[in-house]
Amino acid sequence: MLTNIALFSYGSTAVAFFVLTILLLTRWRGNVHGVVMTFACVTTAIWATVIGLLTMAGSPMTLLSDLLEILRNACWTLLLVRLMGPFKAGKPHTVGNFKWSVIGIAALYVLMLLATLDAYRLFGQPLGLANALTSTVGHIAMAVVGMLMVEQLYRNTPAEARWAIKFACMGMGGLFAYDFYLYSDAMLFRLVNAEIWVARGAINALTAPLIALSVARNPKWSLGIAVSRRVAFHSVALFGSAIYLLTMSAAGYYLRYFGGSWGSVMQGVFLFGALLLLVAVLFSGTFRSWLKVFISKHFYSYGYDYREEWMRFTRTLSDDGRDLTERTIQAVANLVESPGGALYVSREGGQCELAGQTHLPDAAMSEPLSSAFCEFLQAKQWVIDLAEYRDYPENYDSVPLPDWLMQMANAALIVPLILHGGLTGFIVLVQPRSRIVLNWEVTDLLKIAGNQAASYLTQQESARALMVARQFESFNRMSTFMVHDLKNLVSQLSLMVANAERHKDNPEFQRDMLETVDLSVQKMKLLLQKLARGTAVEPPSRVRLDKLLQEAVANKTAVEPKPVLELIDADLMVTANTDRLARVIGHIIQNAVEATPRDGRVTVRLIAWHAEAIIECIDTGCGMSEEFIRERLFQPFESTKSAGMGIGVFESREYIQELGGRIEVSSRPGAGTTFRIVLPLQRQPDAADHNELQAA
Repeated sequence: MLTNIALFSYGSTAVAFFVLTILLLTRWRGNVHGVVMTFACVTTAIWATVIGLLTMAGSPMTLLSDLLEILRNACWTLLLVRLMGPFKAGKPHTVGNFKWSVIGIAALYVLMLLATLDAYRLFGQPLGLANALTSTVGHIAMAVVGMLMVEQLYRNTPAEARWAIKFACMGMGGLFAYDFYLYSDAMLFRLVNAEIWVARGAINALTAPLIALSVARNPKWSLGIAVSRRVAFHSVALFGSAIYLLTMSAAGYYLRYFGGSWGSVMQGVFLFGALLLLVAVLFSGTFRSWLKVFISKHFYSYGYDYREEWMRFTRTLSDDGRDLTERTIQAVANLVESPGGALYVSREGGQCELAGQTHLPDAAMSEPLSSAFCEFLQAKQWVIDLAEYRDYPENYDSVPLPDWLMQMANAALIVPLILHGGLTGFIVLVQPRSRIVLNWEVTDLLKIAGNQAASYLTQQESARALMVARQFESFNRMSTFMVHDLKNLVSQLSLMVANAERHKDNPEFQRDMLETVDLSVQKMKLLLQKLARGTAVEPPSRVRLDKLLQEAVANKTAVEPKPVLELIDADLMVTANTDRLARVIGHIIQNAVEATPRDGRVTVRLIAWHAEAIIECIDTGCGMSEEFIRERLFQPFESTKSAGMGIGVFESREYIQELGGRIEVSSRPGAGTTFRIVLPLQRQPDAADHNELQAA
């Protein structure tokens, strides 16, 4: 029974000081004091491990255990000498005495070492507890020297610095004080008390937290060895897996031993299930995130390895294999172990539009840049913790957040994207896999990452704008050749008109003239299909939408399916250029007709809603995907038609935004498309304008 207790007692000492050694190697930085302390901890852990193993063998005291105990005491005494040296060096009248004291301590340990070796040479066998008195006096002397050194260290430390060493003095003093008690009792009764000796291991284990606390308060005591988080993560995972497998193996052995005829079967099933569970846990993203956060929180003074995090962040942003919006979300989300989020980017229309999302399907499509929420992000540049906002909105100046954002159950953080003091967008992050405390370190890292991501997004937008400008330049160059062709056609028609007066009665000339005119018309139609219409010079005026829609639908009566007009609200007035607005509406209706089969339906509807007029064009055609609407529909020179130039929808949206309106699109593949043109309503006409409207 006493053997099992001794094994547990000294085993706890070994574990405690091995853990303290790992902390010294990973968490702090320091100088030579840390080298000595680390060596003292390692020696103590090895000493306790050896005694535990020898206890199981029935011979707890051997030459090896005694030599390790002397080495352990020497290491702790050397640490005390190192710590006390600077204080003694500051007092000239004590320097000589201190040097002689160090020489005397060294002589004591040399004599103790020689006495131990000589005792084992004489007896020729392990001494055992009862015959260990030959070195009892030496052990008492080492304990007394250690306690005196602890007392001198504490007394010579300035009062304002004692808070950093008092727990270390308690821990090291406890080690030597209990040794003094153990060997004094042995000298008094001429026998080492087995119970006191067994308790010695647990007492030593209790001193490790005290020493660790002082090391945390005094970073100069630690080594300058840096263990990366990746090495720590894989080491902890490997060590934990080993402990798990050993435990499961012991449980499997128990099942086999006590399971009777079913023992082998139960053992095999249990071990296979345990192995599957281990694999599932190791491949779990949530578990890996928790382990990374746990290691960073408990083994390092800073939560992030900034070099590693920044390299991973820039590597993710620079990956050309995926869309930049997806890479931006992933790069920022990885910093807080979040599985995804939504990216909103500011556009020229005054909206922060949804550019992309991962694992956040209920994200809103846009948020006005003029909203209090976006203005707050630009002014404060704060990372918003939605959980904290719900409990303490005053921490964020009680700024009203959008309803769609507050209703998202799995949204956790909002990271602003700031560049040159302006808001280029923001990212809504999903709840992290493991709990993250949003302290200054996390918020600063997220803000810096947001700034970097904003620069990448702005660079992409600039590159895209440059590409569009070059395409327009190419398009203008193409227009020059078209104008040349039109000039040739005009010349040809002019020549024909000039000859018509002389040959108007000639049937052959008339036949050629008709063929020439028909050919010229066909060529001009083809050119007009390829040539973009220029900006109208006609100034804007008040336009009646019902009449404009009636004319637009009437122009499509020869096509199939024929559009149907529904005037829910009539007499709606807007300010626009009639021809340009008619082209926009006609283009959208034409696209709907072309996307709809002959037996389908195209409906054009006019509705008034508050101070806006809404023109809806609803078709039952092939529809479009959300990705196509977001990334390609409104991009210039993007077209799904073989003869299309891809500027119709782009030009339509640009003009509607010039009028202060917007175009909204909702569609699903195979379920049709709805285009909504939303325009600000013109005020109701007064009496002076009544006659003008009647004339119109």
